[in-house]
Amino acid sequence: MYQQFFNFTEAPFTIAPDPHFVYMSSRHQEGLAHLLYGINQGGGFVALTGEVGTGKTTLCQCLLQQLPDEVDLALVLNPKLSAVDLLATICDELAVSYDKYRQTLKHLVDRLNHHLLAAHAKGRRTVLMIDEAQNLSFDVLEQIRLLTNLETSKSKLLQIILVGQPELQQLLAQPKLRQLNQRINARYHLLPLNRAETSLYIKHRLAVSHGDPGIFKAPAINRIYRLSGGIPRLINILCDRALLGAYVHDSHNVTIAMVNQAADEIDRQLLEGQRHKRLSILLGCLLLSAGAALIYHWPDDLRERFINFLVKTEQTLVAQKRMDRARIIDVPANVQSEPAPPVPAAKKPQRDAAVSETDEAKESSDTADLAQFLRQPQLTLNQAFSGLLQQWGLSPETEPDCAQLPLNCLADQGTWRELVALNRPTLMEFVVEPGEKRYLLLIAVKNGQPLFWHQGQEIRFTLHEVLTLWRGDFLLLWQSPLEKVDIVYPKQQSPAVSWIRDRLDPELKQGGETTSGQADYFDPVLRESVRNFQQTRQLQADGIVGPRTMIHLQNLTTNDYGPRLQIND
Repeated sequence: MYQQFFNFTEAPFTIAPDPHFVYMSSRHQEGLAHLLYGINQGGGFVALTGEVGTGKTTLCQCLLQQLPDEVDLALVLNPKLSAVDLLATICDELAVSYDKYRQTLKHLVDRLNHHLLAAHAKGRRTVLMIDEAQNLSFDVLEQIRLLTNLETSKSKLLQIILVGQPELQQLLAQPKLRQLNQRINARYHLLPLNRAETSLYIKHRLAVSHGDPGIFKAPAINRIYRLSGGIPRLINILCDRALLGAYVHDSHNVTIAMVNQAADEIDRQLLEGQRHKRLSILLGCLLLSAGAALIYHWPDDLRERFINFLVKTEQTLVAQKRMDRARIIDVPANVQSEPAPPVPAAKKPQRDAAVSETDEAKESSDTADLAQFLRQPQLTLNQAFSGLLQQWGLSPETEPDCAQLPLNCLADQGTWRELVALNRPTLMEFVVEPGEKRYLLLIAVKNGQPLFWHQGQEIRFTLHEVLTLWRGDFLLLWQSPLEKVDIVYPKQQSPAVSWIRDRLDPELKQGGETTSGQADYFDPVLRESVRNFQQTRQLQADGIVGPRTMIHLQNLTTNDYGPRLQIND
């Protein structure tokens, strides 16, 4: 009704999961990265949970668009099935033939196993994704678990992704499902948007509809955030109704009064839940204060033991939180509040002039025993992260929190070749025992051998030993070329697009010919050029300029955007 009034090309706040409108907040990027990580790992389970309306279905749609060509997907949208019906649905999704009159568990599992073995022999992988998985019964979940037993001597044949509401976490935590719970190798809980992301989300959807991003002023956005709790679906409903109110009042701006009127017209139960959560938090704070008052009157020794217990618990939780942040895969965890200034690479210690070339050659041939070295418990994430900050000229005392740094974090899985191609000082994660990890800071590659930085010294290991013990997990820092830019999509219009043109192809610089006549518009010509660049760099050729592609574009120039690896082959 109001599209023509605001000059929208399409309705900006539809609640349908339209990939055209997808806004990948840092939380959604993390969630997508966890899904891709689980798929690339192969075998076992991946669990994605989130409140109603946080964007789980949209995230799954994005995943479908980014699946590798060699992956076959079976998508189950209605989980309220018996075990037999579920297996039949999976077979139908994968085009597996079976006897319609012999729909027994054994027959269907045998046919599915035969298909998976044939697909594996052709170099293909199979993924089963189940939406609304919180509605699965125990018997069906147990049957799903048994499907992960379909395997060869070296690999699992089926990767399973469970997507559901928070009740799925409670369901999996039941003791009778502990076997399934232990097989989940990647988990992510999708949180609502924060205040800044809510503003970016609203402006993004307006921009996609070619509308004025300033229709919603800051006070109105603040009110929308408070009412919706940052849940995208509720944001859409409120914004849609508020735009209708602005149209009725012949106004091209949405005010707080219009947002409040929109809330009054919407079913209050949709919004009351968010208020109840905030009240629960407030009540918890009050109870905590009351508890603190009671503790004050305890005997000194009892109070001291209890406080020590709380301190240790907090330290454990903070350490785990930091680890979780560092485990973010493929996407930066921070949204910068101001542009990060260029920072110099940290200076390396000068080699003693008395060291002869013969001694230097001898030193380069001497390498430490990595397996023995990794037994040191002090090789923690915090300790390695401090060294990484020094490489960027930052204080090693800075809190290892990606969200607070003036840089972007990229945590991912990759190969040694991909790591060297990114050409940044990098934290490499090693698993010495189940649940026990060590971290080393890679700063150079000399004569083909990795060189690490530890407590002010360079330590060398053989590449063979590193690749034997390293599973591919890494974390690096990188500097965004423009403020708050970590991913650029086709059809976007921003200064980042001009930056891409300038780096990518002299013929695509400003003044060159574009389909739209605007150098800052991401047109099909530029997307094809991005794809060609990604292919030459052996990146995923999707035409989207994400962190990896952006880093490779930065590498076209020397010594810009922070320190590089010292590569001397």
